[in-house]
Amino acid sequence: IRVEAGRPLDTEPYGPLDCYECGCCSYVCPSGRPLVQFMQVAKGALRTDRERDRSRPLAAGRRATPHLLPKTGAELHGLREREAMAWLRQHGADPGEAAWCALDDAPGNWLSRSRLVLTDFKRGFTSEDAVALRRMLQGFRDGVRNQVGQVVHSLWARDSA
Repeated sequence: IRVEAGRPLDTEPYGPLDCYECGCCSYVCPSGRPLVQFMQVAKGALRTDRERDRSRPLAAGRRATPHLLPKTGAELHGLREREAMAWLRQHGADPGEAAWCALDDAPGNWLSRSRLVLTDFKRGFTSEDAVALRRMLQGFRDGVRNQVGQVVHSLWARDSA
């Protein structure tokens, strides 16, 4: 809404620079708004603004996304999940109770798969993945928070197993 109102710099506290522009929001947004394009506008404006003043810190209260640096190859297994849990804790959420999910094409990045929508790295985010994501998000809306034990895959994951 802030981008539509011509105020893309006001989006900084919401972290648009963290958006990967995967496009999954287009599948699940009921209003059909061009969210990826809005993110691109916000990111461009923020980057331009930062180039003008590189010494300015991030918006008040906003911290950079934590990154874990593996020291051995074994530490790579589950790395993205550990980064996501660290991000949730950094933002005051309990990872076991917060409503979160992950979209990824590499199953080794996630030790627990109950909140993972596994996509095909060759095809990207498909309509089958959108169905799985909608199902997971609807579960969150219905009050299901801890989905441990419930395996939620994309259809591609079931086909390849």
